[in-house]
Amino acid sequence: MDFLGSTFFFILAIFILVTAHELGHFLTAKLFGMRVDKFYIGFDFFDLRLWKKKIGETEYGIGVFPLGGYVKISGMVDESLDTNFQNSEPQPWEFRAKPVWQRLIVLAGGVAMNVILAAVIFIGITLVLGESRTNVNNPAFVEKGSIFEIMGMKTGDRFMLANGKSFESWEEVLDPELLTARSLNYTILRDGKSLRIEAPGNIMSRINEKQGLGIRPIIPPVIDEALEKEPAKAAGIKSGGLITAINAKAVSDWTEVVGIISSNAGKPITITWLYLEPVKGRDITANMIRSEGKTIVTTVVPNKAGKIGISLKQTLVTERRKLNLAGAIQSGVGQTWKMSAMTVQGFVKIFTGQEDFRRSVGGPIKIAKIASRSAEQGPVSFLYFLAMLSISLAIINILPVPALDGGQFVLNGIEGIIRKEIPFETKMRIQQIGMALLLALFAFIIFNDILNP
Repeated sequence: MDFLGSTFFFILAIFILVTAHELGHFLTAKLFGMRVDKFYIGFDFFDLRLWKKKIGETEYGIGVFPLGGYVKISGMVDESLDTNFQNSEPQPWEFRAKPVWQRLIVLAGGVAMNVILAAVIFIGITLVLGESRTNVNNPAFVEKGSIFEIMGMKTGDRFMLANGKSFESWEEVLDPELLTARSLNYTILRDGKSLRIEAPGNIMSRINEKQGLGIRPIIPPVIDEALEKEPAKAAGIKSGGLITAINAKAVSDWTEVVGIISSNAGKPITITWLYLEPVKGRDITANMIRSEGKTIVTTVVPNKAGKIGISLKQTLVTERRKLNLAGAIQSGVGQTWKMSAMTVQGFVKIFTGQEDFRRSVGGPIKIAKIASRSAEQGPVSFLYFLAMLSISLAIINILPVPALDGGQFVLNGIEGIIRKEIPFETKMRIQQIGMALLLALFAFIIFNDILNP
């Protein structure tokens, strides 16, 4: 996807997540009778904004800088570093005038809304599509340079055990809980023999570095249709054929086929394929074609675009178990809990040095790339990305760092314990230090994105 596409999906993702987060603060503040002066998506630094409108006591707007947003609550020391209320008595509508428990709920509102958003996405997808289950007996396609190839897996291997436990589906084998476990090993089947492979302790940072797992079930290269007036059809290749080799190099997955053909634009290639004559009322599988099909060798010249005019027939069987509303809610909440636990465990590994910080964190450039890639794969993939990013945003914001919700939560919690307000100057200084640290961290992350694309 081009730069404009990546930018669009990045801004769309940030807009949705920030709106949900700030809405959590806004609604809880309103619930307790606090005055909200501003509700902004994007920052309006130097009074630069795309739109603003005042409704009642609140100014709503969209700032020019799309890397966050804020809700300005009257009487609260926040990102705006507003000091106008310093020398006046607390007013009933101000944040500082409310009981500590109400302030804590308002501070936690943004984090809660991000978690709720993730849960709603998971529940919605599960309710509409059901739970996806791909039989673990389907062999693996392992991408070159992926973490699983580095671990020792090859295309065609089959998963047998994960940490000594058997599973029925790919979804269970690659469960985030396993990937963030203290240790992880797989038993795989290759050429009738079982092998044991170990995952590295920093597997999550390696996955982030590669921008994906790099492993999935093999998609057999069965041709759904050979298009009229295209090279494949003209050369005699038929719908229903199974490609087994190109230029005498064995292929087992559709991705391999596309890659080799596209890299030979305008050059003759030799395609070896199997064909089994269809019989009315008989569903032909890839395994049936392999065992009963006739071998044919055909020479084809891909066009200038590196295509021969064939489309994929989906033969990988993925079951969708339909759930009622209660089941979808249980599944969605479970997915949210697992992703949250995985994110927390990931941060623990980073802070304890088990994961490489530079490889594990991503800034706007990396997020934009992942957003565009997920959007290319379809709306469901993009929604999953949004849900995972929403959980990450929630966990980051709850960290006890000045200028984040977690830092504010700690300060207000201390005030509740000591039963008096921390001096205004102290809170302001803490906020300023926190803002400076966050800006420095943000600059480092962007620089890291550039150096490690």
